[in-house]
Amino acid sequence: MSLLLTCSPLPALPPTLATPSRARLRVTASTAASAPDGAGATASGFPSFLPRAVERIRDGAAIRLAKRIERVPVQTGFSGSPILSSCVRPLKQQQDADPIVLLHGFDSSCLEWRYTYPLLEEAGLEAWAVDILGWGFSDLATRPPCDVASKREHLYQFWKSYIKRPMVLVGPSLGAAVAIDFSTNYPEAVSKLIFIGASVYSEGPKDMARMPKFVSYAGVFILKSLPLRFLATCLAFNKTPTEFFDWVQIGRLHCLLPWWEDATVDFMIRGGYNVIKQIKQVKHKCLVMWGEDDGIVSSKLSYRLQQELPDAILRQVRQCGHIPHVEKPREAAKLVLEFLERDKAEKADLASSVLT
Repeated sequence: MSLLLTCSPLPALPPTLATPSRARLRVTASTAASAPDGAGATASGFPSFLPRAVERIRDGAAIRLAKRIERVPVQTGFSGSPILSSCVRPLKQQQDADPIVLLHGFDSSCLEWRYTYPLLEEAGLEAWAVDILGWGFSDLATRPPCDVASKREHLYQFWKSYIKRPMVLVGPSLGAAVAIDFSTNYPEAVSKLIFIGASVYSEGPKDMARMPKFVSYAGVFILKSLPLRFLATCLAFNKTPTEFFDWVQIGRLHCLLPWWEDATVDFMIRGGYNVIKQIKQVKHKCLVMWGEDDGIVSSKLSYRLQQELPDAILRQVRQCGHIPHVEKPREAAKLVLEFLERDKAEKADLASSVLT
């Protein structure tokens, strides 16, 4: 089971990333003050809808990204009222390049991108970090369904309401299955795909559908427990992070919301993701990124995925575990940017050949 929970030490960031600019602070403050659900910021600058445990986090990158999380209304066909959905929005939108939308892994949140997001933003990309329905920090007080079809529709309606043009969709771990399912159902919403440590060859937790519900809730209770989170941290990284407990707290912060258990059980008893047959249906250009020392999803599967995708390149990150965008954020950002630049160069060459 892939748990995207924590992060490893990050080398000192450039001053522009280590300290947010005044302009960035102004934008963040204004969006927090006008949050659609009426939730402003706390005295410490965090959105008031985040669990109070956020105040105990010491990781600077996580603190900065957490303060930018907001909730926006997303209307779906399966919920009578809009779902206030959590995300990090770009400081500015641009029309001359495709936006990049960052999903996360199983039972995680947009805080998974705390190190790589600012690097992509600093490179000039219009970056969105979006919480998948059922996880992250969205308001699920009405207990909407959180099965695969609902996650897909929710992401589509989010895209339709706020992004509105083809996007580069990035899916790490189980987020890769989310991205494959989404892109094969809504190909017009996607321009390119990036998979990181892709968990796409599992057939989902079928047995849970036949279990009594109290057994499922017991399993989910264990999923939230600190011992399991500690174990997952050890498996997820090539080297055990030094600030271990702080990063475990970051990874389980969303689990402290009152609807987390119900949303997770709902997803798991409905069978989860099974996208094995959809892989060959993907029509977009893809980057497959993998940590060489992935202890959760074998890097051997990276070759299989590259071969089964119609148009994909493979890049491996040396001395890295399951989550390159957390353990090796600079390398991950570099590979993303190179992939996007390569595609831009190919389009320019094609246009030039047509003109000549």
